[in-house]
Order: sequence, then C-alpha cells, then structure tokens
Amino acid sequence: MAAALRTLLSSQKTEDVKIVVRPANTLYQASGRIQDGTFRGRWHFSFDLYNSPRYNNFGNLRVLNDDTLSPGAVWPLHPHTQNEVVTYVAEGEFRHEDERGKGGILHKGGVQHTTVGRGMYHSEINNRKDIPMRFIQIWFMPERLNMTPSVEQQEVDRSERTNQWLKLVAYKDPETLPLRADGAVLASFLQPGHKIDYQVRDDYGLYLYVLEGGPVRVGDQLLPEFNAAEIRGTGNITTTAEEDAELLLLEVNLNKGWPTH
Repeated sequence: MAAALRTLLSSQKTEDVKIVVRPANTLYQASGRIQDGTFRGRWHFSFDLYNSPRYNNFGNLRVLNDDTLSPGAVWPLHPHTQNEVVTYVAEGEFRHEDERGKGGILHKGGVQHTTVGRGMYHSEINNRKDIPMRFIQIWFMPERLNMTPSVEQQEVDRSERTNQWLKLVAYKDPETLPLRADGAVLASFLQPGHKIDYQVRDDYGLYLYVLEGGPVRVGDQLLPEFNAAEIRGTGNITTTAEEDAELLLLEVNLNKGWPTH
C-alpha cells in the first residue's frame, strides 16, 4: 500500500514537470577574430549580433555563451555593468584580468563569480599557447543595481561533482561562491547508468546543458551533447546518463526581471 502510494505520488510529480528541449542546431553559431587568435561560440540567448525574441532570456537568466578561444587568444579588456556573471571552465586554462591587473587561473571544472555592479572592465584569456580554452559564461539579472564590483573563484576537482549535483554558485548560500541574483549554478560529471535528482520549485525553472558527452535522459527526453532543456513546473526531475556526460544545471527565478534600483 505504502509502495503503491509512493509510486502514485512520484508519477504525479513527474507529470507536473514540463521539459522543452533546445536542440544544438538551434543555438547561434558565433565566430570571429580577437586579439592573438580567434573564437567560436554557441550562444543560447540574445547577445551582441544575435537577437532572438524566442530566446531572449529564461526567467532571470539572461545569457549563456559557450565560447572556445584558440591557443593564446585574448578577449581584450571590455566594459560590463550590472549583470551577475558566472564563468565555468569546460576545457583548458582560463585566465581572468580586469582593470586592477592580472587575475587568477582556473582549469576544467573551475568556477568564477563576478559582480560587475556599477561597472568594471575585464578580459578572458586562454592561458595556454598550445591548446584551445573553452568556457561557459552565464549572466543573471542582479538583485539590485549599482552594487560594488567583486570577483571570487574556486577550483573544483571532478571527484566533487561525480554522479551528483554539486552547487557551485548560489543566492544566499554560505556553502558556495556568492550570487547576487535569485538563482544557482550546479555541475555534474555523470557516469553511465547513474541517476541524479533535482527538485523543481514553484516559481523557479531549470536550464540543463549537456556540455560534453552523453546522451543523457531527462525525464522522458533524450539530450545528446550540446543540447539543452528548459524545465518548468513542480516536482522531481531525474537525469540519467547513457554515456559519460559533463552537465551544467542552472536554477532561475521565472518571475524576476530587471531591478528598478
């Protein structure tokens, strides 16, 4: 009886979750020359020359760019204001600089949070001259305007995220790097046959991106490499790997927009 009730509740929760797949071939393919090299990008939401009314944002998630810099390439110093920026290193050696000088180096799995607030200049650099560097840059709409700029970063070993969701950056969570926006960024290295769960909350959505490997099954949807999914509703969502997969999961507030002050 108890087992039957648990099964019924589980099926009800699954039915309350809606999954919309974003196929890889619908991502904007960007490329160009930059200082000392070139870049290639897969852009999920409107950015620079890419303007998509359908993919302008997902709740308070404003930008998700998957960019690769050629060996030794530099995205020169450029200005930003207001957005909360999270950078996740997918491959190679990432180096950050801002107007204050040389920044730290991060390797695969490393994460950086930046409050650009009232304004700062920064650059992204491939620290290696012999291999490409791939990084994911994520922008959240901030909780308030004109905050004091800050940068925090952390190296993360793959063992810490193996077969589990590891929370990297989150709003009002002392166990992670800070995020001054109502959301979170989690990562996982998921091995074949393993399953991980996450609870979708009222007023929040999830954006799952298959960074590398796969496919993975999310609910009843199969996501190959570079596919993403928007997840809404309430209840449990299960992700299962069919092959090794590197994953990012973003929790967003579906009701928050730009602050007015």
